[in-house]
Amino acid sequence: MFCNQCEQTAKGTGCGIAGVCGKQADAAELQDLLLYSLQGLSVYAYEAGKQGIRDREIDEFTVEALFATVTNVNFDVDRLAGLIRKSFLLREKVTKGVDPAAWVPAVDLPGLIAQGHEHGIDTFHTDDEDIRSVMQILVYGLKGMAAYLYHAALLGETDDEVMQFTHKALASLSDDTLSLGDYIGLAMECGQANFKAMEMLDRAHTGRFGHPVPTSVNLGTRRGKAVLISGHDLLDLEALLQQTEGKGINVYTHGEMLPAHGYPELKKYSHLAGNYGSAWQNQAKEFAAFPGAILMTTNCIQRPSDGYKENIFTCGPVAWPGVRHIGGRDFSAVIERALELPGFEDNPGQEITVGFGHNTVLGVADKVIEAVKEGHIRHFFLVGGCDGAKPGRNYYTEFVEKAPGDTIILTLACGKYRFNRLELGDIGGIPRLLDIGQCNDAYSAVKIASALAEAFDCGINDLPLSLIISWYEQKAVAILLTLLALGVKNIKLGPSLPAFVSPNVLAYLVENFNISPITTAEEDLKAILG
Repeated sequence: MFCNQCEQTAKGTGCGIAGVCGKQADAAELQDLLLYSLQGLSVYAYEAGKQGIRDREIDEFTVEALFATVTNVNFDVDRLAGLIRKSFLLREKVTKGVDPAAWVPAVDLPGLIAQGHEHGIDTFHTDDEDIRSVMQILVYGLKGMAAYLYHAALLGETDDEVMQFTHKALASLSDDTLSLGDYIGLAMECGQANFKAMEMLDRAHTGRFGHPVPTSVNLGTRRGKAVLISGHDLLDLEALLQQTEGKGINVYTHGEMLPAHGYPELKKYSHLAGNYGSAWQNQAKEFAAFPGAILMTTNCIQRPSDGYKENIFTCGPVAWPGVRHIGGRDFSAVIERALELPGFEDNPGQEITVGFGHNTVLGVADKVIEAVKEGHIRHFFLVGGCDGAKPGRNYYTEFVEKAPGDTIILTLACGKYRFNRLELGDIGGIPRLLDIGQCNDAYSAVKIASALAEAFDCGINDLPLSLIISWYEQKAVAILLTLLALGVKNIKLGPSLPAFVSPNVLAYLVENFNISPITTAEEDLKAILG
């Protein structure tokens, strides 16, 4: 196998025996084959789209299948093989008979794994290191965007132009006539498409659950049976809350589900008790200590230990071999298991505040603008992104701790767990730490920055705003491409740079966007603030 798509990839170059994430070689090969099969499917879908023909089944499958290849989503070889075969069957309805649309899957699992090795992410049609690098950036951006499109589609938000681009980009991976400039253009186009995807998801979330409002979340426990829900899918959380209501079961959020407490249509459930634990990489220890049932939605799952394997369930695109998978949002098995387990005693904990989406922040924009003009707020830092287990992420804690008292910290995604328990105070009633939401809510950060730029009659790059981004998986790549497509510069990225970015491509990003790696909190603060 070869996989270099995440920040923790082995030796900073690529995993070749098994994934640091727990992915085995056979699953990695099948994910690569699934990606290859989607290229063939998209050859048709793109050409059909140019003629005004839209196949909804193919569009929905493409998004779901791409999402299944994102880090920490689907580790189950049988489910991956099923997706590959479905891709072939969809293509057979409309095949154009050209490579890779002419590809035929092997009849058994070992054969599929061998085909996956033959068509791996490191077997693109070019020997040019820089073209290969940008092709991989494009692929990982598409995977990240697929996650946002998947969630939006569940809530009824779709867009034909975004799907047409998705098929165009997948089909381009088989086109050996394209140049480095062509692929750079496609990567920037991916960023633009992802902005629209994030906008769609924001509209879907707020339309269904209301705009987030500042909400205090307890980090302790409440007496009663318990279910823990992790991942990103708010629709799954809503269904779980509805099905557990009145059953004496308290529901706790974990990881990227924390921002759910700010949505009016979710916080109205009195048994949404609080948040338990922290970011995804700590789940083995935290899940083993949880005395209830656990539901994983979407990513990010890790190998479950025997100590809690009987208590954990998956749903949607996330899967692990041997873990019970829930279909159709019928969580009766989860509820049954929760009632069998002891649950918690009362143990109130610290309170933290979430719910500072764009609607809330822009609602007090006049106060923010006035505080800047009067010199009370010197600078804004967006410190957010993925958390992870690799050393070096304590930088983000130190950065926030050492940021001067006249600065505001905006944060999103699970990287916030490095510092969201810190007591940072406020500036004239404006909290110094504003939790914007999930990685899915990056649109809010862009909207806030755009509104401030308009208010100050300047560009985003002229604002007293710095982006300090941590990355781990492919949604972070999609967000980065969106920021670049919007012309955002001076981003500091860490804790390490992506293994799939070649030296020349990195030089291009530095020259055109002034992207730079993080150094130390003290040095970076000094460089930014002077």
